Amino acid sequence: SNITEIIINTINTIFSNLFSSIDNNAYSLLDNLTFINTDILNNSFFEKLFNSNINNSIIIIANSLLIGFIIYYCFKLLFSNLYYIELERPYQFIFKLIIIGICINCSYFICTQIISINNLISSSIQELGKNIFNKNMDFNNLIIELNSIIGVEEESFNIFSLDGIIKGFISIGLFNLIFSYSLRYILIKVFILLFPFSFLTLINNSTSWFFKTYIRSFLGLLLLQSLVAIIFLIIFSIDYNSGNLLSKLLYIGGVYCLIKANSYIKELIGGISTEFSSYFSNLKNISFK
Repeated sequence: SNITEIIINTINTIFSNLFSSIDNNAYSLLDNLTFINTDILNNSFFEKLFNSNINNSIIIIANSLLIGFIIYYCFKLLFSNLYYIELERPYQFIFKLIIIGICINCSYFICTQIISINNLISSSIQELGKNIFNKNMDFNNLIIELNSIIGVEEESFNIFSLDGIIKGFISIGLFNLIFSYSLRYILIKVFILLFPFSFLTLINNSTSWFFKTYIRSFLGLLLLQSLVAIIFLIIFSIDYNSGNLLSKLLYIGGVYCLIKANSYIKELIGGISTEFSSYFSNLKNISFK
């Protein structure tokens, strides 16, 4: 009996310390990973890459490829006269060339404005929630609300109770968000680097599909933070009670909705998945094969 009690207390202490450590250290990163603003572009790396005065910048590379497309069109125009191949008229190509050239060389400005507008939308939703509920719509307050319903104090926490199981599910779900939103953060940076080249694909009808796929995926990754802000509004609008099981289950539903937010955006407008669990499942299937 004493040995069993010691083992149970030890397990509860371990999980209590684990959940407290995650709450105090990990979730503060989620707000920075989720709500992206123009700070993601304000570093020397991107400034050098988008500087047209530097020989190895991506703007110079994109302009060089643009010249390659011009040469390709000239050869294609020559052969179209010889073999009667249908081709867009030169003045149409030149007009499109000018527009695309301007977009490529202004891609840093355009990308900055897109990110800024997207952040303005999500910030407005967060500010609306703050004015209504007098709380910041962020993950820090989400954890405070959770711990007010389900305590994680070492003396009272019990992993083998219903509250302990619920706390475990929520902590695992929110910890999964760290990996998912970290992946999203990296993908946004990758898409920023590809931004000038996405305009380049519009110059040819056979490659224009890439721009449509690119812009849909890029906007999907950005709009995720607006959906997260809306989910925060719903979560904080519910009147939670520590003694009410329904409140705890609704809290689990809100966390699960945050985890699946990327899938909802993908189903609405398309894009790519950043769910860490799906990548882990695919990796596990490959290893078993």
